[in-house]
Parts: sequence; C-alpha cells; structure tokens
Amino acid sequence: MQYITAVIRSFRNKALKQYWESGKSAGLKPDQRCRIRIILNVLDAAESKRDLQVPGFNFHGLTGFSPPRYSIHVNGPWCITFEFSDGEAQKIDLVQYH
Repeated sequence: MQYITAVIRSFRNKALKQYWESGKSAGLKPDQRCRIRIILNVLDAAESKRDLQVPGFNFHGLTGFSPPRYSIHVNGPWCITFEFSDGEAQKIDLVQYH
C-alpha cells in the first residue's frame, strides 16, 4: 500500500515560516495567529484541493498565475496564498488584498 504524505514544502513569507517551524509569531498580527495556525495545519494535512474546501476558508484559485496559486481567507483583507500540487503546499505567503 502506498501512502501519500502531504506536507508544506516552502514559504515565501518569513514570518509564516518561523511561526510554522518554531511557534514564534513575530511579524504576525495577534488576531490572525490562531486562524493562521489552523490554515497551516490543514495545508500540511491536505492530500488534494478538495481537502481545502473547508467552510469559512473561502478557498479559491487565483487568476493570472502559472503555476496556479490558490487563496484561503484569514481575516479582513488578509489571505494565505500558495501553490498546491501532488499533495504539497509550496510558496506559502500572507498577502493583503485591496
């Protein structure tokens, strides 16, 4: 039996990487930390894009990117964006829209 190992492979945002790897949250807003941790845990466990269709995440693809990028809502204008293929989340970033 072959097991798929979902995993976060890389970050664009240094604060997200530090938070994921060490729990240190410098550079992240206090009101975002809990939700960001939830999102990162789901990204780490997801084996397919269907696993990311969690109520309240507003998971969707972004237009104009190659390779494709996706977005999950954090709060207000803040979203986590990333590439996702073969059960791996890559180039994870925290961006503000608008």
